[in-house]
Amino acid sequence: MTELDLDRLPNHVGIIMDGNGRWANQRDLPRTAGHVAGETTLFDTIDRVSDLGIKWLTVYAFSTENWSRSDDEVAFLMAFNESLLVRHRDHVAERGIRIHFMGLVDDERIPASVRRQMRESEEITRDNQGMRLVFAFNYGGRSDILHSVRTIARQVADGVVDPEAIDEAMIADNLLLAEMPDPELVIRTSGEHRVSNFLTWQSAYSELVFTDVLWPDFDDAALESCLAEYQGRDRRFGGAVDG
Repeated sequence: MTELDLDRLPNHVGIIMDGNGRWANQRDLPRTAGHVAGETTLFDTIDRVSDLGIKWLTVYAFSTENWSRSDDEVAFLMAFNESLLVRHRDHVAERGIRIHFMGLVDDERIPASVRRQMRESEEITRDNQGMRLVFAFNYGGRSDILHSVRTIARQVADGVVDPEAIDEAMIADNLLLAEMPDPELVIRTSGEHRVSNFLTWQSAYSELVFTDVLWPDFDDAALESCLAEYQGRDRRFGGAVDG
């Protein structure tokens, strides 16, 4: 295992869980088998991140662009996510983890039973004081910013906000989960080198770590390797390099 400095871990980690389909294709299995295999990885990762004392973990569970997938795969993902919540919610709650859903969660394309399970998961874990687990579900970074802009625009139209008073802090305060801190680290699995509309506003100064590991194979060693790479970075936030 990679040696980590436990005093220099990020406060918030975001993960783009990618590669389920390729994992299945490599094994001549249907794409849905990759999603099933990724479930174990997800909850092992949640446990490990929580054990490390990291305060926030955001996982990209379903993007606004995922609606363009085949009807069969979308239907599977909706049913799968509902089943996943039912089967794992108690375990997450017992660990003191608080669950949030961030995205266009009132979209009527999401089955009513899934929306109900999402609300119940948030309610059941509302008082938990451990790690905050955010499922970015029916989420897109641009739609997140659009939500903030529309909220502020309504306040301007009502005469509550002066347009000249609009600043970055106001936009951040009106994002879908405004209490969530910006992630210091965003990880993407499967070898793709893009963020795919994930936390577009919040990740402006995040360290990005890309790994070739497909999501179902993303184990403790892969996670610790990503954290170690983060710890090896010099985070200057636009400042000059010394020397």
